[in-house]
Amino acid sequence: MSNFFTYAERISLQKFLGEGLTFKEIARTLGKDPSTISREVRKHMSEMATGRPGYPYNPCKHRKNCRIKNLCGGACHRSSSNFCKLCQDCTSHCPDFLEEICTSRFKVPYVCNGCGQIEKCTLLKNIYDAEHAQYKAHDVITQARSGLCTSEAEIAHLNAIVSPLVKRGQSLHQIYITHQDEIMCSEKTLYNYLASDLFDVSNGDLPRKKRLRPRKQKKEYKVDKGCRIGRSYKDFLEYLDKNPDTSVVQMDSVIGTVGGKCLLTIHFVESSLMLAFLRDANTSQSVIDVFDDLQERLGIELFKRIFPLIVTDNGSEFSNPVAIECDRETGEIRTQVFYCDAGKPYQKGSIEVNHELIRRVLTDVDGRNRSFNNLTQEDVNLMMDHINSYQRKKLNDRSPYETFSFYHGEEVLKLLGCTKVPADDILLKPELLGL
Repeated sequence: MSNFFTYAERISLQKFLGEGLTFKEIARTLGKDPSTISREVRKHMSEMATGRPGYPYNPCKHRKNCRIKNLCGGACHRSSSNFCKLCQDCTSHCPDFLEEICTSRFKVPYVCNGCGQIEKCTLLKNIYDAEHAQYKAHDVITQARSGLCTSEAEIAHLNAIVSPLVKRGQSLHQIYITHQDEIMCSEKTLYNYLASDLFDVSNGDLPRKKRLRPRKQKKEYKVDKGCRIGRSYKDFLEYLDKNPDTSVVQMDSVIGTVGGKCLLTIHFVESSLMLAFLRDANTSQSVIDVFDDLQERLGIELFKRIFPLIVTDNGSEFSNPVAIECDRETGEIRTQVFYCDAGKPYQKGSIEVNHELIRRVLTDVDGRNRSFNNLTQEDVNLMMDHINSYQRKKLNDRSPYETFSFYHGEEVLKLLGCTKVPADDILLKPELLGL
């Protein structure tokens, strides 16, 4: 917050600039960094087209020796002037006009407040005015904190769920309860989006909306707000003390761009093998669907052997642990889910480190996250095959593929869709997927 200027500091800055002080001298007086002073001046200065007493704004290079008259004819608002150089509008009509630009405006201190020639100058000027700077800074902060904190992709995802059902006469409450694994926001937020005309339907499509005031509701973003009870990291450690030979599986999400496609990553700590599954949205239901598909591929007994317990973070997409732990049809317990403590990702550090290999492939040249919207599951499988074939020093120079095969066999890897890549063919760059 020390970078923010108060109105009093801006008044002092205007005064010091008028006295011709350098940025370093001003910074020492105001207790700020010189670069902060420089940014404030360049960001909030104003261009002013003003002349000097008795002379209008005139940036023409020929203004001192110009003797041209009557360029505007009878329409000139200063027809009493002898020469056109005394009229600021005549420059737009003059065929010989050539603008003169003061190069001092592009050098430190970037403004003309302390220039000794300012009272004689008729060129375009840069002026730092405290009052104008205060209003400009306030507008920037206000705009940054206004509007909806969401993306077009998220709105489109919600609209595809909500609008067709509202047109069928369903209430938002009914829709929210039925699709809470897919709608990763509160019911109140849905009403706000509807009132803001972000959906294909409006308040007029809700017959009781005009007759009843909206009820106050607490924010609910998680499917099960009590999901951590009996599943905390402390409970996880106690479980391992009683069952020391249990293999640990870690789970997390990798986000490309907010509101777009994302990855669910599943990491076997013992072998460092990682699976990744492309999801259209970062919802609880999409995670449940992945585990249901894995059970269908492996069978319930093999699934229970490979996934004895899972450690993950507190993301809302993991907030329905019962659906992950139990078979959808029979209710049989197939795994156990535990949660890291809030703000402590190092408690599942193995998967966090392995994500670096994914970022090698899915990060652009500027180091920013790429959108996953153009990827397919086949692209993700190819990337993970190269990552899982990459030899690790901590595995005695074996690859995760080889280590997992030693523990569980080659047939299980085939069921998981994993394929070994020769060492010399491994590529961990965006070129692997043609990015």
